[in-house]
Amino acid sequence: MGARVTRLALVPPSLMYRAAMAARARAYRLRLLPASEVPVPVISVGNLTVGGSGKTPISSWIARYYVERGLQPGIVLRGYGNDEGKVHRRLVEEAIVVENPDRCAGASSAVEGGADVLILDDAFQRLDIIRDLNIVLMSAESGFAVRWTLPAGPWREGWRALRRADFLVITRKRASEEAAERMASRVERIAPRRPVAIARLGVTAFQGLLSGGRMSTESIRGAQVLAVAGVADPHGFAEQCQAFGANVRAMPLDDHHEFSERDLGQMLQAAKRVDYVVVTEKDAVKLRPMWPDHAPEPLVACLDVAWEDGQRELETALDTVVARVDDLVS
Repeated sequence: MGARVTRLALVPPSLMYRAAMAARARAYRLRLLPASEVPVPVISVGNLTVGGSGKTPISSWIARYYVERGLQPGIVLRGYGNDEGKVHRRLVEEAIVVENPDRCAGASSAVEGGADVLILDDAFQRLDIIRDLNIVLMSAESGFAVRWTLPAGPWREGWRALRRADFLVITRKRASEEAAERMASRVERIAPRRPVAIARLGVTAFQGLLSGGRMSTESIRGAQVLAVAGVADPHGFAEQCQAFGANVRAMPLDDHHEFSERDLGQMLQAAKRVDYVVVTEKDAVKLRPMWPDHAPEPLVACLDVAWEDGQRELETALDTVVARVDDLVS
């Protein structure tokens, strides 16, 4: 009841926010507001909601795709919390990663550093940069969320904004294949004639935080696990670990959580009472410099992108974008 009353109080500012975002998009579409052009192909990866729909793993997957074709990708992001940038550097060591709240300046820095193609992470609402391919992610789980925009709900824009997209990707973590397919059908009705792909974002293995040693997901079956997650959906991470047969206790933290010495102490104490402490890659990049060598190391969940539909269409779109780059390897 209290949540409903609070949400009702937020409806007026939510309506104002939604109108302002729509007016802003219209101003860019009519070229009343200027947008910068970058001298290399630009792919934007974004979403409509606040929080995790898989922008970081999908952006890294695209960067890896280009590396394997002989290109030098640049990944440009705001750098909020200083964790996604570190994740990108670990996942795609060859990429030029630039963190700058000024995306135009960040894009220029990446090009000056030798980038052949740019991937803008979390940039669907950044309309001040012209892009060659506009990819929007929609998590299948978000189909259960309230449909209000900020601050009454999790949506940055209404679903009609999907019509700005060139390519739609439905991601799923806990949701079923059927739920992802239903979401795909919904977005196709709102934004027809756009290709749609479906990707499952799942933990495929675990890796020692300090040693880098890999373990299968079967390794935690029946184990006592503390799932530590400073991500948009920390309980979803705990449920993923539980799906592998572990007995899981969750330690949910805010998205982009900065670990303190107190947090570290709590985790070290917990590590004595459980078989494994399991963390996300996003949290691991901040914990590595802090974790003592003498303590049992946490396991880092390795998140992988598995395409269930539309991979070939996405690859064709990515190839088309960079067709004018001379050293593209076919």
